[in-house]
Formats: sequence, structure tokens, C-alpha cells
Amino acid sequence: MPNQMPILVRNILLGLDEPEERLLESIAKRLRVPLEAIRHYSVVRRSIDARKKDICFSYQVEVAIEGSRKSERERFKRRHSQDVVWLEPIREPPLRIGKETMPERPIIVGFGPGGMFAALRLAQLGYKPLVLERGREVRRRHRDIMQRFYREKDFDPTSNLLFGEGGAGTYSDGKLYTRIHDPLCRWVLEAFYHHGAPPQILVDARPHIGSDRLPTICTRIRRKIESLGGEIQFESRLEDLRISDDAKSGSDRRLLELNVNNEWISAGPTVLAIGHSARDTLRMLHRCGVRIEPKPFQIGVRIEHPQEQVDRWQYGAAAGHPKLAPAEYHMVAKGVGGEHGDLFSFCMCPGGMILPSNESPGLVVTNGASRAGRSTPFANSRFVITLDPTKLGFSAMESLDYQTRWEKLAFDATHGTYAVPAQRASDFLAGKRSSGALDISYPLGGEWESIRSVIPDTVARAIERALPVLNAKFPGFAGDQAIITGPETRASGPLRIVREKDTRVARGIDLLYPVGEGAGYAGGIVSAAVDGIKSADAIIGRFAAPR
Repeated sequence: MPNQMPILVRNILLGLDEPEERLLESIAKRLRVPLEAIRHYSVVRRSIDARKKDICFSYQVEVAIEGSRKSERERFKRRHSQDVVWLEPIREPPLRIGKETMPERPIIVGFGPGGMFAALRLAQLGYKPLVLERGREVRRRHRDIMQRFYREKDFDPTSNLLFGEGGAGTYSDGKLYTRIHDPLCRWVLEAFYHHGAPPQILVDARPHIGSDRLPTICTRIRRKIESLGGEIQFESRLEDLRISDDAKSGSDRRLLELNVNNEWISAGPTVLAIGHSARDTLRMLHRCGVRIEPKPFQIGVRIEHPQEQVDRWQYGAAAGHPKLAPAEYHMVAKGVGGEHGDLFSFCMCPGGMILPSNESPGLVVTNGASRAGRSTPFANSRFVITLDPTKLGFSAMESLDYQTRWEKLAFDATHGTYAVPAQRASDFLAGKRSSGALDISYPLGGEWESIRSVIPDTVARAIERALPVLNAKFPGFAGDQAIITGPETRASGPLRIVREKDTRVARGIDLLYPVGEGAGYAGGIVSAAVDGIKSADAIIGRFAAPR
């Protein structure tokens, strides 16, 4: 039987009313081969192409056809554009296993995406990690959020939308889109799929899972880790850190001791995956001599529109077609932030809701999420500018204080109710307080308030310049139905825990491996997960598995 030649074919277009079964015919036509020459094909990527009036679906497919001779490959290169690519086989290098004796079992602090995937990787290779998570397992966490916080306005700093099983990612939109290009991204997607995520995440251009599905998936990953010898301890908070020289061995190694719930334990290699909102832990690390430096961070607001309005902007006459998912957007208003650059949208949540994202009582800060079906009548997105702390003269800890300042002002603005400050975009531009009924997706409700009072002047001026520009492109963007809420201060962490590039350990502190958003090396579920895996691999490449 002739060998099969694998080919990647991009930009195969099907109309909204064309069945996916037409793909085979379209592939054969593009490759100019008979149908029977195609032995197999699979969809690699699927997206909506809304750039023209005739909206369609765009596919990337991997195709196996007969033939493998070099002359045939050259013929394909000559006959086809860059949309048709002959695929070379991928040979991943084997994972190197280290030989050093591990002083203690590996510890992972934090069970968000970075910590969870580091633990999964270590467990799969026989390293039996111990995970310390300050929050609670997801079922108790869910009750704490829904009953205590949403209904009774009683915030629990131990169990909330940020701390607990799965970290902040559990109650996010579950967006799996990332701008990093790393083979481990596929590993992460497949791990989610094998633990219950829908198969569409493997092919959709902008995959997401949904905040209603993520809790169950996180629990399944946790049980997998436990089945492989790992251990997860909830309500285990890192209180302090002690670094000492290993005088007994005569080496230069500096050993770690962790104070967990006021008890000291000896630590082996420790993955620090605390998340960007564990401000108390970050301050403790700074006091203990861990090198932390400021980095640029985003601050702004969240804007909510009716989803059907967003659908009309993006799909035009095709809005409402049963095959079309709720529309998304990505917008940039260039240069409106002055020295701070562009105002841009990020974390857009079609059919979603605005959520509270505070880790401490007495603060109000927004985030966005949506369930798997993206079925609410609202669409919201973060609009932020980037602040450079070096231009503002901020240290890393002063950047944390700056974020907290605006979150406290927002809490005070709504009289300590945890409601979110809100203002119509049209009233923001007119400089007047909004009035009338407020219909908003925020679970704790909202109160009409001047948004300018809860965001920095630089952000307010950027929004004032941006809204007319965006409204000209998308009529109604700055209208009465557009609701601005804020502040949005957790788009990214304002600091970075300095680590060595090659070994991935914190500078000057052996055995401590900072990862993810809290360490300043990621910006989302997938990138945090990949960062955690890479540090797990660094540990595996250095130490032999414990017996």
C-alpha cells in the first residue's frame, strides 16, 4: 500500500448553511486530487470569518493523501500557496530524568492553573507532589461564594472567587486562547479534554470551557493527581519562609523551610504558584528577601453591552443565525492613553457576566466570566491601559498599594455593600450621574456612581478619548445601553519574582521555583499552566524521583 503524505491545508471556507460534510469535497478541490486519493482528514482549527458580508467558517485540516516521494512533495510546493503545507514529522526530545537526591518530596504552593499542571506533570512522572492550597475544595468553595458572599454579603478571605481548588481560573470564562506558541499548549488542551472538557477545545480558534464546567474538571484533575500518589491539602496557607545554608553537606545549597498554618516544615523543591492576588504572600516573600521587581501592569474598567448589539456589530444581517456563537470583539483605541499608549479590550466575555474579583474584605474589583453556553443577554470586556511603574516611581509593593487604593474607593463609593459602581457610557462622556433602572450582570448588584471617582485620571482621560472613536466604528458602543463598571485592576500582576533563566529557581534561593501569573511570567490559564509544567520539568531534569 502506498505511503501517506501528511499535509496541512489552511483557509478552507464553508458557508453558514453548508454542512461540514462538504469539507472533503472542498479539500480535494483545493489540492486538485481525486476524492479517493484522500485517505483521512481531521479538523485542526475552526473559526468564524466575519471580515466580509458573507460570513463563513474557516477550517484548517490535516490531510493524509497517497504518495511520499520527494518529487511529489516538490510538486505540491510548486502548485500550492502557503495555505498548503507538507508536514514534517515532529519528534519531541525525551524528558531527561535527573540524578540528584531530592531532599524532601516536591511541594507546590497554590492550586490554580500553574500549580495544578505542575502537580499533574510531577505526579505522572512518579514524583508524588504535596500541594498546599490556602482555599477550600471546589464544592465547599461554591457554597461559600453563592450563599455567604452573594446572598449574605459576607466575604470569606479563605474561600472566594480567587482562592480555592482551581484558583481564579475555576470561576473565569475558561478561555484557553493564548498568544504564546509552545508545544506544551497542546498538552494542556489535551489534559483538559481528557478530564471532561468538550472536544471542541482542540479545534476552535478561541477555545473556552465555561465557568459551569471548570469546577468539575478541576476536581477530576485533582483526583488524577491523588491517584498517582500526589497529595492536596486545602486550607493550608503559607505564612512564612525560612532560608538556611546546608552546613551538614558542605554544599552551597540553601535549604527551605515553610511555615504552613503556623507549623514549620522542611521543603524540597517548591513550586510557588500563588496567583497574582495573593498580596499578603507576596509581601511576606518580599520581607523574607525574595527578590521582587516591579513590572508594567494594566488598569481600567469593564464595559457591558447587550449581546445582541455585539452580534449585530460583528455579524450584520447574519446575526441570530443558529450556527453562530455569541459574537466577540477585540478593540484598540490607539494613543488615547498619552504616554501610557493604547486603550485596548481584553478578556472579552460574550454571553457572560461581570464578577467580583477581590481577595480581601472591603474591596471592589471587577472581572469577567461566562458559562459554557454563553447564554446570558450581556457581553462585557475589560478596557485597560498599561502603566509602567518605573515612570510612576513605584516599587513593586507600592504598585500593589496603588491597585488596592482604587479598589477601596470603589467599595466606599457603594456604601460597603459590595455592589459595583456603574455609569452609562453616554453619561460618562456628558459628565453626569446616571439614573433610572440599572440592569447589570454583576451578582451583587450595582449602584449609579461616577466612574471617574474610582479610577485614575489617566484612565478616565483615555476612556473619554476612546469612546467616541469606538462609537464611530460600532454605533451604540458609547450609548445609553453601554454600562461602565470598575475598577478593573487585576488584568495582570504589577510585579515579577526574579528567577534564573536556565534553572528557573528564584534568584539566590535554591529549590524555590516561582511560576505563573503571581510570579509575573504568565497571563491566563494556558500560559500559567505551561509555565508550571516547565518548572516541573526543571525539577524532573534535576532530581531523581523519590522512592
